Amino acid sequence: MIPIPTLERLVAAARSRGPLRVAVAAAENETALAAAALARRQKIAEIVLVGSPAGIRARLAAAGEDPADYRIEPAETDADAARRAVAMVRGGEAAVLMKGRLPTADLLRAILDRADGLRDGRLLSDVLVADHPLSERPRLLGVTDGGVNVAPTLAQKKEIVENAVRLFHALGYERPRVACLCAVETVNEAMTATKDAQALAEANARGELAGCVVSGPLALDNALSPEAARAKGIDHPVAGHADLLLVPTIETGNALGKAFTYLARRHVGHVIVGARAPVLIPSRVERAEDKIFSIALGVLSAASLASGGAAAPGDGRP
Repeated sequence: MIPIPTLERLVAAARSRGPLRVAVAAAENETALAAAALARRQKIAEIVLVGSPAGIRARLAAAGEDPADYRIEPAETDADAARRAVAMVRGGEAAVLMKGRLPTADLLRAILDRADGLRDGRLLSDVLVADHPLSERPRLLGVTDGGVNVAPTLAQKKEIVENAVRLFHALGYERPRVACLCAVETVNEAMTATKDAQALAEANARGELAGCVVSGPLALDNALSPEAARAKGIDHPVAGHADLLLVPTIETGNALGKAFTYLARRHVGHVIVGARAPVLIPSRVERAEDKIFSIALGVLSAASLASGGAAAPGDGRP
């Protein structure tokens, strides 16, 4: 598979693999409905809206959508809607789960339910994807984890890398180059992130962290700029050419992700991976294009899970 080079091509790739069904939990929300309608029009996804039928139909009509074009599943409360949407994904009736108006924590609670959730024995983590801002040739750049794990341990960082690498494999990147971001390029006993970065690079060299090439500690400039890496004498395949940036804490990932949007003015998409199906948590302030890129990421991730033998029956197709 040729690596997907841009977010625009990401949408085209998702269209070729879809449409897959997306279940929206507590769908009485203008942001989620706008994203779902856009994905439906672009033939990326078919949509199931879970929640109050009257409220959903009223919001669809107000947005100029025909409620008859959507499958609506009734749920009395937001918690019921979360459980129903999760059950649909678990049972193979849908391939991707998306948050509506309910808080993210409430949706995650249903996902992580030991009996009826979508746990797959892996850590959940968020991966943000954008067009690479510095590369001479078009390619994607990922940032993980800026949305789920607050201060991950070394073991959790390893799982976060593995999750992101699986996603990039689904995007056609056979051996993504992973940079473990730190403030400096040398190991400092006073900076835990540098020791973790070194340990991850060593695990990769031993074959314990496979399917990618890992380097660290690396500062952001040395991860993305070949000139900066050369100036500091860093000679490694990842230096200046990273495909994935592993951040040390959620604050770093959150700020870096928002810098793409608000400073670089670039579009992004993001998806939570590590469960039995991809999970989307669109923000109220996300641009319409960003929402569609996130849904495209979810569709491609779900298609990859299905082709690799996902645990849940069905493939979430209409």
